[in-house]
Amino acid sequence: MHSLQDCTASPESKEAMPQLSRYELLEQERITQQIAEEQQTFRNELASLNVDGTRKWIYPQETQGRYTAARNIVAYILLGFLCAAPFIRVYDNPLIMLNILERKFIVFGVVFWPQDFYLVVLGLLTFILGIAVFTSILGRIWCGWTCPQTIFLEFVFRRIERWIEGNARQRIAFDKAPMNLRKLARKALKHSVFFVLSWILCNVFLAYIIGVEELFRIITEPPSQHIGGLTAMVVCSGLFYGVFARFREQACFIACPYGRFMSALVYPETLAVTYDFKRGEPRRRPSRADKQETITEPRGDCIDCGQCVSVCPTGIDIRNGIQLECVNCTACIDACDSVMRKIRKPIGLIRYASLQAIQQGRSSYLTPRVKGYVAILLVMITVFTALFLRRPQTEAVVLRQPGTLFQRVADDKIANFYTVQVINKTFQPKTLEVRIVEPQQATLIALTDNRTVPAQHVWHGRFLIVLPATVLYNPSTTITLAVLTDATLVKEVKTTFVAPVQ
Repeated sequence: MHSLQDCTASPESKEAMPQLSRYELLEQERITQQIAEEQQTFRNELASLNVDGTRKWIYPQETQGRYTAARNIVAYILLGFLCAAPFIRVYDNPLIMLNILERKFIVFGVVFWPQDFYLVVLGLLTFILGIAVFTSILGRIWCGWTCPQTIFLEFVFRRIERWIEGNARQRIAFDKAPMNLRKLARKALKHSVFFVLSWILCNVFLAYIIGVEELFRIITEPPSQHIGGLTAMVVCSGLFYGVFARFREQACFIACPYGRFMSALVYPETLAVTYDFKRGEPRRRPSRADKQETITEPRGDCIDCGQCVSVCPTGIDIRNGIQLECVNCTACIDACDSVMRKIRKPIGLIRYASLQAIQQGRSSYLTPRVKGYVAILLVMITVFTALFLRRPQTEAVVLRQPGTLFQRVADDKIANFYTVQVINKTFQPKTLEVRIVEPQQATLIALTDNRTVPAQHVWHGRFLIVLPATVLYNPSTTITLAVLTDATLVKEVKTTFVAPVQ
């Protein structure tokens, strides 16, 4: 930004400007220097905090435009998906369930059991790397367009707040006004609605973790039977309420690690929400001299209206450059385009562009770094797909029943109890059969009548193996069993048979 002395250096500019007193000149110079200092120190402080560290509440104005319309469509689709996914059934399983307690994960109806945990870890790493690749190419588009925190805050809670308390200017005046009955009633209504919504979101969140059936049991059965579940619901609802009613954008600045380590992936070739400083600077507010066409010093298209700042949900000034707090929500693009149309200037002063494109007029998005990221991502996708397709569709575990040794039965025979666990990962039920491979003298007696393993379920059963005492020469004898489903061999299992010492 030019100083006042630079602006008054030429005779033409002196003639165009009104005569100012020495005090006014010094005051304008002080303001100019203060603004310049603020532009240099903005990276050392958060936009939502005052200089003394106190919270500076952000009141983003509502905007309209092509990007806002597109974000509305994306947001409502994702809102519907996030709220409905636990309740949609695929092959009698929820569409998505992340049961960390039982280590059971269901993604689009496919169940990943504890035995498949390596696939869960690899899939999560692949997903994170995919976000990193998109971040290096498109900036933090995840934060502004698809992050649940942004979607619920901007498209649910803040819209309810505008409906109850008014637009940004009305809310500022409303919060500064002294407390009275009308203000208390509106505040109580807003926070009551916020807490009810937080309770609903908490129940949806728990449906992802414990399943819809268990959630309904907690809600419908007596509270004394689900003290732990109800406590989790209250605590979770309180956390959601605190985040969306008070913490808000601070979650993106302080709590979320994504903005920290993903910002390191942004470089000059990254496509992001960017201010065209070559076209916009030096910025200047409109004046009477504009109509008289007496302005002689160079000026940019930016009229310093501040609309890009007033609509920003994180309170930053995008004209200062790419910043950690920017979530690429594109609100500033729509606000600036609206102003450019009013002053009959080309739109795109703030737009999706890379720093290199602004500086040099061209940009290459497929840089060696991006190509390396994409290559690693393709390798991980290939490995995950291969391991997923090769994972066994049915798994079996046979163990001697814990806590038991042997039993003597009639005709001088010895028996051992065994348990069998079969995991059916397919979408069709399977009929289980356990056979003795060796020794031939052994007899198997099933103790579980139902030997049908449902689709995508774990089946538990018990059986008894009997051997004549005359063939048992050692305290421990190896027995080989064959586990079959639908007459197809699943696994051969070697186990021990315990007998008394002869």
